[in-house]
Amino acid sequence: MASIEAKIQQNPPQKTQNVFLGTQIFMRTFTMTATLAATWVTVTNKQTAQIVGIEFDARYNYSPAFTFFAYANAVVSAFSLLSLFLVFLFHRKGSNPANYFILFLHDLLMLCLLLAGCSAATAIGYVGQYGNSHSGWAPICDHFGKFCKRGTNSVVLSYLSVIFLLMLTISSSTKSRQILV
Repeated sequence: MASIEAKIQQNPPQKTQNVFLGTQIFMRTFTMTATLAATWVTVTNKQTAQIVGIEFDARYNYSPAFTFFAYANAVVSAFSLLSLFLVFLFHRKGSNPANYFILFLHDLLMLCLLLAGCSAATAIGYVGQYGNSHSGWAPICDHFGKFCKRGTNSVVLSYLSVIFLLMLTISSSTKSRQILV
């Protein structure tokens, strides 16, 4: 009788672990693909326009902020793939809070890096859209509409990844809180 009660109590934690694993896999895969897509859209983003008879180019690498944004997305995408392997490895080893603390630190670092890249791209995108009359910068998005639209799409994908990384950070910290107990 005691062995049946022990089996009944062991199954819910295993089911909970499987749900947690599935959620981790989904969120990390989404983060990886969204940041990879944002990287691709940013790196291939270019447009040529004629303004007053002169031909001008707009490319992501003309702005250090967009270059940082592209690199930040590429790094987060690669490290999200690494963390996906770590989740499988940690799941096989069992539920050790120290492992989840490693994932928490990893997710927090990736969240900070991606948020910094998104912030830089958003700031430059705002100046591109509306200009800055105090500095004498004119808006360029009326001339480079395709470039600005693709840049906006890339930033939106990255902000979605920020949301998923925030959820991953919260879930990893929740699982690692047992270290202190």
